[in-house]
Amino acid sequence: MRYVELRRHTDNDGDRLTEQGITDAEALGRDTLSPPYAAFVSSGAARATEMLTILQRAADQTEVPITLEHGLRSAVEDRWRAASKAAGKGASLEGMRAVDADLVEQEARLLGTALGRVLHALPDGGRALIVGHSPTNEAAVLGLTGQEIGPMSKGAGVLIIEDDGRYTVDPL
Repeated sequence: MRYVELRRHTDNDGDRLTEQGITDAEALGRDTLSPPYAAFVSSGAARATEMLTILQRAADQTEVPITLEHGLRSAVEDRWRAASKAAGKGASLEGMRAVDADLVEQEARLLGTALGRVLHALPDGGRALIVGHSPTNEAAVLGLTGQEIGPMSKGAGVLIIEDDGRYTVDPL
């Protein structure tokens, strides 16, 4: 079995966490982590890496490097924003699929492949902590597991458990 905690970054202003985002990340680090982690993985955005650094310190695992998986960050963020805006505030992937089906299907495949790379690189029994974005986290889960999850609020996440090619997805 392998485990991935996939989280959305906390509150941000541009590509940096806000003071509230830092406070919220610190609280998540105190209250919700399940170390030890074999990997800490960021989408490559500064806000995701900043949150991951806070969580890495809270887990007392600064010796485990933060790695980047750029495949967890969409190359078409403007298209996602347009689909989200057209689908309405807090739109699900299903709502965005109604607006731009090709976006959701193509991106789920790409993002799911990137999520799978992280998961399958873990040792048996290994656990990774990933910080990324919404709705691309949700699309990655769909692409990897075939399961659609609801929109992630800031700081929220899911636990993906892989057991011999079968996936379970639970809220954190």
